Amino acid sequence: MKPPKNTVGTLFLIPTTLGENEPLEVLPISIKRTIESIDHYIVENEKSARRFIKKISSGKSQSRLHLELLNKFTEPQEIPSFLEPCFNGHHVGILSEAGCPGVADPGADVVKIAHEKNIKVVPLVGPSSIILALMASGFNGQNFAFNGYLPIDSGERKSAIKRLEKYSRETKQSQIFIETPYRNDKLKMELEKTLSKNTQLCIACDLTLPTEYIATKNILDWKNTAVDLHKRPAIFIIQA
Repeated sequence: MKPPKNTVGTLFLIPTTLGENEPLEVLPISIKRTIESIDHYIVENEKSARRFIKKISSGKSQSRLHLELLNKFTEPQEIPSFLEPCFNGHHVGILSEAGCPGVADPGADVVKIAHEKNIKVVPLVGPSSIILALMASGFNGQNFAFNGYLPIDSGERKSAIKRLEKYSRETKQSQIFIETPYRNDKLKMELEKTLSKNTQLCIACDLTLPTEYIATKNILDWKNTAVDLHKRPAIFIIQA
């Protein structure tokens, strides 16, 4: 897909699936149409991006794809050049590793530059594990905060959990955070030890997948609930 002559291309934010399910089970047909019409992409991982594109559009030519890598190894000064195709009359798509680009995702850096360069930004509909978990939690959806990862240091983590609980109690704000999947079980135990017994905790993992698990309980009940969260992408939400 190429814009009319002498116009600037658009930056499309293209959601992906949250796991290995069929893309069109959770993504609208507009994602397929967009993928089929764009050859320039900004991605976190080339192999998984190509696999996703092939899965959603098996007939698309892989040899015509132009992929730029955006991850923790990308130098900031490289990023503006990723949008050059827009000024050559091409649309560009950002693909996240899982979910929505720009949300807990390095794609936000590209979007910021696009606005600075007056490149139109179009977000497309797709699954956000953060929003899906909040929807299913029963917590305050009018006032919430996403806090990313908690500190790794045990003492700092405990202080952060206490601080989020206190703020939630005072403001009625839902506090959302995540953990590296192989540390999920440890985080659950730390939450059970640190939070007050009546504080509500929602754990949502494997969202949109056949193994999806979502439960909201107070901490006292969680202490008596065994669930294997190891290596399962999860969202944690507390409401005090």
